[in-house]
Amino acid sequence: MRLTISREDDGADGGRYVARAAGERAEAELVYSRPGPDIVSADHTGVPDAWSGHGVGGALVDALVADARSEGFRILPRCPFVRARYASHPEWSDVFATPPDAAR
Repeated sequence: MRLTISREDDGADGGRYVARAAGERAEAELVYSRPGPDIVSADHTGVPDAWSGHGVGGALVDALVADARSEGFRILPRCPFVRARYASHPEWSDVFATPPDAAR
């Protein structure tokens, strides 16, 4: 599955990362908010059932982590999926605001 991932920023309050596949109407998303000036809260990840198991959710989290590194913000992993991905990637500890088991 060939995906395009983009960030749709809603301004100071938050936004979402969106994954789209060519020729498909469905989309996946990682919704975020901004509880503080240098914190982005990963609040929810949603992937269509038909896309499950294709790494779409992981690609959304990867985009968030890449932006955190390039833009200097820290991630608060409130979404269980994001928290689980973080737990399996200790090398991401530089961009997460809390340990993966502490952000609930």
